[in-house]
Amino acid sequence: MISTHFAGQGIEVVAGPTTGGIILAHEVARQLGVRGIFAEREGDNQRAFKRGFGISPGEKVLVVDDVLTTGKSIREVLSLVAEQGGKVTGIGVLVDRSEQEYDFGPPLFSCLRSITPTYKPQECPLCATGVPLVKPGSSQAQDK
Repeated sequence: MISTHFAGQGIEVVAGPTTGGIILAHEVARQLGVRGIFAEREGDNQRAFKRGFGISPGEKVLVVDDVLTTGKSIREVLSLVAEQGGKVTGIGVLVDRSEQEYDFGPPLFSCLRSITPTYKPQECPLCATGVPLVKPGSSQAQDK
């Protein structure tokens, strides 16, 4: 859906953040017939294109990620693309579960919009009632 939505817009490279955006960037780029790259964490929550990846000044970029919640990963990739002189044509995500709509500048396309509330620990209704939190699927989670 993402590649179909952005087809014909002259995209030259698809960039995603690690980890969720790697496979998505690769596949969307493959479907569009362009390069796919990803931005890795480096230092204090900064991102960098490593492994020989980069963007040439003026290159048209599509930024993709698997899930949009707070927009932090997307903003980091947008910033990195701008630093290298790329021009972001659009943003594509599989699932937009953000509670608010974000204006990143370039147009945002999501395959699915599913608003999912998030809570600060002190405001969590489950915590307030004493329900223990577990991360489903985590190898660290233990049944009690």
